[in-house]
Amino acid sequence: MAKHWKTLLNGIIKENPVLVLALGTCPTLAVTTMAFNGLGMGLAATLVLIGTNTMISLLKNVIPSKVRIPAYITIIAGMVTIVMLLVQGFLPDLNKQLGIFLPLIVVNCIILARAEMFASKNTVLASAFDGLGMGLGFTLALVLMGSIRELIGSGTIFGLTVTKDVIDPMIIFILAPGGFFVFGILIAITNKVLAKRGKTRPETGCAMCPSREFCKNAGQGDCSEANFQ
Repeated sequence: MAKHWKTLLNGIIKENPVLVLALGTCPTLAVTTMAFNGLGMGLAATLVLIGTNTMISLLKNVIPSKVRIPAYITIIAGMVTIVMLLVQGFLPDLNKQLGIFLPLIVVNCIILARAEMFASKNTVLASAFDGLGMGLGFTLALVLMGSIRELIGSGTIFGLTVTKDVIDPMIIFILAPGGFFVFGILIAITNKVLAKRGKTRPETGCAMCPSREFCKNAGQGDCSEANFQ
């Protein structure tokens, strides 16, 4: 059990998908104009991660190697559809706020990367813990970004007034430039903390790509479509 807890904490801290691995940056920047939106997106992705990792681990010996990526995407799409229907039915306001980024969880590189690199090689329970850890790490990063941007840009946190009546909000922080600025600052702080603890970032790039074996120039940093068989 200790091993599973280590896997859980690994996704939250050591290999945080946003702040350490720099994955899923598109929804991270797009939906974090408010802390509530970040929380909603993070929890939705967490449910998909847990469900996808569990299913792929269960089916890893059944899915043929040559079609595993399409099979993984099909499983992910099914999980996303379930989550979308739940959000639409029970949280219509959140569904409206997240918009297109909710169905786009299907192509979130965090989901596919964990399916290929962990769930397809480990037990069901370990894969579920990995999905939970990565999902919580993703959620924490989104809530942190959303809280900072909402506080400075609107003077509120989770819709509750904090500084709005004291300091004039800086609207740029809820716009795209503010998102990139906050994201860059958080990445810089993460790098500084890792450096002080004598740790380096886990390898990214081709090594983290689920489609690396189909690429003609894997390891050369070129991901153009012409490189794929």
